[in-house]
Amino acid sequence: MGLRFDVVVADIDESTRSNEDPARYVARLARSKALAVLAERSGDDHTVVISADTCVVRDAEILGKPRNADDARTMLQSLSGRDHFVHTGVAILFRNREATHVETTTVTFNVLSDATIDWYISTGDAFDKAGSYGMQSFGGVFVERIIGSPSNVIGLPLHVVAQLAVEIGIDLHQFRI
Repeated sequence: MGLRFDVVVADIDESTRSNEDPARYVARLARSKALAVLAERSGDDHTVVISADTCVVRDAEILGKPRNADDARTMLQSLSGRDHFVHTGVAILFRNREATHVETTTVTFNVLSDATIDWYISTGDAFDKAGSYGMQSFGGVFVERIIGSPSNVIGLPLHVVAQLAVEIGIDLHQFRI
């Protein structure tokens, strides 16, 4: 989008709550992260905070980031040849205004052989990614089709950022490089 920005990691508890729906979960985390970052920047009237959190959901189970190679292998095997959902909660805060939205995309994986999964894990790309894959890199070879936003699967649905900014009266053009 050509925006100037700083990346700030928010230190929040990312645990799910009892019976928390995955879409509500990512919306809550996105908003909590944005509020935590805004609190660090208190007094700065010009800070726009854009925050997001993404989860992969298969059969109503949230697949987080893998703990190790075995965990990544199990996740990828469970996604092989199947549909799953990618939910991204996006929150934008500016002064006393805020907007939040959850974007959902359906992703269908090809059938993955054990050799393909082992190769992918060996690239290191499976780690630090919800569901153990990144569509924007090597994991893109797993994706047969998507229904919805490609940028949502990558981690930040850009059209949502633009829509939420308009909703709360922010002209993103003033933040472009």
